[in-house]
Amino acid sequence: MPFGRLHIHTRPSLEKATLLLGFSGWMNGGEISTGSIQYLIDKLQVPKFAEIEPQGYYINNFPGSMELTALFRPHTKITDGLITELEMPSNTFYCDEDNELIFFLGIEPNFQWHDFAEDIFSLCSEFNVHMIYFIGSVAGLVPHTRKPRLFCSVSDHLLKDKFAEYGIQFSNYEGPASIVTYLTKNAKRHGVSMASIVATVPAYVQGHNPKCIEAVTRWLAALLKLDIDLEDLKAMTEDFEKKVTNIVKKQPELADNIVKLEEDYDNEVFDTEMPDLRNWLQEKGIRLD
Repeated sequence: MPFGRLHIHTRPSLEKATLLLGFSGWMNGGEISTGSIQYLIDKLQVPKFAEIEPQGYYINNFPGSMELTALFRPHTKITDGLITELEMPSNTFYCDEDNELIFFLGIEPNFQWHDFAEDIFSLCSEFNVHMIYFIGSVAGLVPHTRKPRLFCSVSDHLLKDKFAEYGIQFSNYEGPASIVTYLTKNAKRHGVSMASIVATVPAYVQGHNPKCIEAVTRWLAALLKLDIDLEDLKAMTEDFEKKVTNIVKKQPELADNIVKLEEDYDNEVFDTEMPDLRNWLQEKGIRLD
């Protein structure tokens, strides 16, 4: 049954569901947003049941240099003259009826945020979703040897007590907004609560970050009371941390800065400036969010 550009293929039975959102693009440093959600989807072996069609929501072509336009164009793979892959934007919902969970993996829309949000809220209404969690990440001055710090923003002040119990810091931010901010701001008028949980991940570690994915996934599993074995993720984390540590040892300036980051982390210093590290990152072309 279509609702705007939302298409529901099967109708799971849910009484009081929770929706977990993962978006690629903004706030997906280390692939924490998509990686955590994808891991749970695979681990729980949950099926697809709905999707938002992409037409009208995305830029596929953008004038400018190849480096810029490549960020918007769909990815393709051609093997021996044959097109074997063409990845168009997708926004897919998966359902775990046993745990009353809906998972979403998608791409932040370039256009029509209102309509995109309405597609998500329509699904919430249809399947009795009472709570939405977005899981994301930003690059910051935190050491790779520690768990990522978690910050949150919420749709209603009544939710703050709940997250304060978990030791999560509340966000203070001013700047460009994301579709997640739009959803959080508008959740209450659609009769649903929402929290955006954002991990601060080490800026000097680029690409897929299993350690941070494990930390966020463990936090989610505890929050949602999921009985799942994360030993495979733990093993990947240990291997990943060893590799990063070995690389850091070969860069004395970075290693010295990480020692200071560890001291600040352990002393719960949240407003670290560290101009030497910031300058080093800037010289390497690494952006802090």
